[in-house]
Amino acid sequence: MRDTTAVLGYAWPLVVSPGETVTFHLSSPTLDAAQARIVRVRCADPDPDGPGLKLSEPGSAIDGRVALRDQPIHPGSAAIIADRPALTAASLAAGCFIYPTAPLAGAQTVMSRWRADLGQGWRLGLDQAGHLVFEAASAAGTATITSARPVLEREWVFVGASYDAASGVITLIQRSLDSAGGRDSSSVTTGQAPVGLAWPTETALVFAAHALEGGADPLTGGHFDGKIDRPRLFREPLSEETLRRACETLAPSPADPTLVGAWDFSQEMASDRVRDLSTNRLDGQLRHMPMRAIAGANWDGSVVQWTERPELYGAIHFHSDDMADCGWQPDLTLDVPSDWRSGFYALKLTAREDSDDPVESYVSFFVRAPLGQAKAKLALVATTATFLAYANSALRLDQVHAEAMLEGVIALSRDDVYIQEHRELGLSTYDTHSDGSGWCYSTAKRPILNMRPLGNTFNYVNDTHIIDWLEELGFDHDVITDCDIDRHGAQLLEAYDCVITPSHPEYYSRNMIDAFDAYQRGGGRHIYLGGNGFYWRIAWHPTEPFQMEIRRGMSGLRTWEGEPGENGLSFTGEPSGLWRTHGRPPQRLVGVGFDAQVFTRSYPYEWLEDARDPRVAWLVEGVDLAKPLGDFGLRGGGAAGLEVDRVEPTLGSPPHLLRLATADRLDYGGVPTLEELRTLHRGTMGDQNALVRADIAFFPTAAGGAVFATGSIAWCCALTCNGYDNSVSRVTGNVLRRFLDPAPFEGFDD
Repeated sequence: MRDTTAVLGYAWPLVVSPGETVTFHLSSPTLDAAQARIVRVRCADPDPDGPGLKLSEPGSAIDGRVALRDQPIHPGSAAIIADRPALTAASLAAGCFIYPTAPLAGAQTVMSRWRADLGQGWRLGLDQAGHLVFEAASAAGTATITSARPVLEREWVFVGASYDAASGVITLIQRSLDSAGGRDSSSVTTGQAPVGLAWPTETALVFAAHALEGGADPLTGGHFDGKIDRPRLFREPLSEETLRRACETLAPSPADPTLVGAWDFSQEMASDRVRDLSTNRLDGQLRHMPMRAIAGANWDGSVVQWTERPELYGAIHFHSDDMADCGWQPDLTLDVPSDWRSGFYALKLTAREDSDDPVESYVSFFVRAPLGQAKAKLALVATTATFLAYANSALRLDQVHAEAMLEGVIALSRDDVYIQEHRELGLSTYDTHSDGSGWCYSTAKRPILNMRPLGNTFNYVNDTHIIDWLEELGFDHDVITDCDIDRHGAQLLEAYDCVITPSHPEYYSRNMIDAFDAYQRGGGRHIYLGGNGFYWRIAWHPTEPFQMEIRRGMSGLRTWEGEPGENGLSFTGEPSGLWRTHGRPPQRLVGVGFDAQVFTRSYPYEWLEDARDPRVAWLVEGVDLAKPLGDFGLRGGGAAGLEVDRVEPTLGSPPHLLRLATADRLDYGGVPTLEELRTLHRGTMGDQNALVRADIAFFPTAAGGAVFATGSIAWCCALTCNGYDNSVSRVTGNVLRRFLDPAPFEGFDD
């Protein structure tokens, strides 16, 4: 058995052009060295029933021995304000609104200027029982006071604390914002601390954690799970009323000589900065990308998008397990040769090759065709948004219904076990944080175990079967990436006569949808060889490439949903959710759209009468229409399975579309998507529901273009069966050859 986790790493940037540089950041807690080789990935699937792992070695300057070191990951988000003279006042009053989401998860810090290594400073937080606590300490002594009642989970509460250096009096305020229905946990507690406590120097002010050490960018601990809204800091003690009024106001007076800092988290929503409204300009830096565009304590339901009234979205949701950037030091740097072909690439790392437990690990990256310099007429789109959305998915581990959904006992891989034990890698947008809220961001600055050869057989691995098939049949092609389509639009697609979107292009930004729409309107030929495509609306970070965001909203097949009013994307201000609910269902783009999942087995298609239309004789040439199509495949034994799409005119399937074949007998394992259900009854499953099916569709578009769609994730895993000589391969080849023929497709208006 191969050890795929003894050494891990990530490539940055994730996508490069020939002539550009990519760095590899590696870590191993057990190995001091490994052999490194760059490989070009043709097939990443080791399934012995398929073509097997196919990797070629182009030869690179970094091939050879690489020294390794252990580079720990420190998860947990926080806002960090480097030490400044304004923060050093002896007396203080600190306040904010908090919405704890895991108050019993352990001691947590909400606001602090505290050095854990010295045990000195001040911190406002929660103890292990969920009681608000204020601690002040220096070499002169220590004092701690605790609220009478614990805070409630997922209830807004105003919290504050003060210290009078002259008298030593300390005060702790906890005031429930909704005191009705047994929710009142309010209390005011006072105590006595030593007078004249002196705070440690070079100590950062931290929100949602405290510093473990000195310096402007310290390691942090005591991470808070929950929302923080409108934190304020003053240089003298204040009454509860004055402090709360200061926290409630959206525009504190910068002329107030006692005001140290007033932070407005509604500003620069897409950035990793937090802005201070005071004259001190104590702006801070966010670490590990906590969730922004969050409804604050003053959100009243009058709007549901943060762009409508940003002042109601002045909160940030911090998580103790947020992880956006491992921050590992680089170990290898590759200048990608200018003559390398575009494609899926990886750094292969091996060790202990003569042992019973050899190490074989991969770090994936993508070499795209140079922008504006197409090398082929055909392009395959690498779906990096989908790869990131599923990155390090713990779905099979955490979801209680996982085995029921798969109708079988789950066999865990070595990668699954590693993720279970190492949540510090950061999970996927299908998973939930330790406090139960959903992961809405995903980044590439971390090892991604299911986006590499030998990884989970979904998405990345499945897509490489298309590459293998193209190589085997001799179809010259470029690889381009969806994140580049987002940035460069239709002009990136227009360089190609035909574009293939692979097995699961599920996550699409508006720029990406618009680019494909423009490409098709301009005569481009689009082959969609997958299922569940063009489904969720996402955004890419405006300045940090390869970071994506999704809000699950309250519709669609989802594993979590956000809180009310929080469906707006912080990166762009757009609404998130299903493209279907935004008037852009996938049927309008590719003729078919997601309707069901079926993980029990996969099925063959049956040809329909439209397949005998003489206008598509070229498509079925050499195919026996009396026989099932795709009664074989590597995923469940058929070409129609996993997640499937159907033609649906009411959602925009073109009127002159030809529905060529269908797999409409998916048994009870065929489960409709949630947005397909209007009411509940026994006949919703695939054995009784005619709307649960996979359809193959073809239609001509404007300017001589056309679209062909298979509506099934399992399709691409049937291409290589029987030595690439099979009906699925034949149909795909027929379509591809015709789509690369410049002769225009005539409309079907007659």
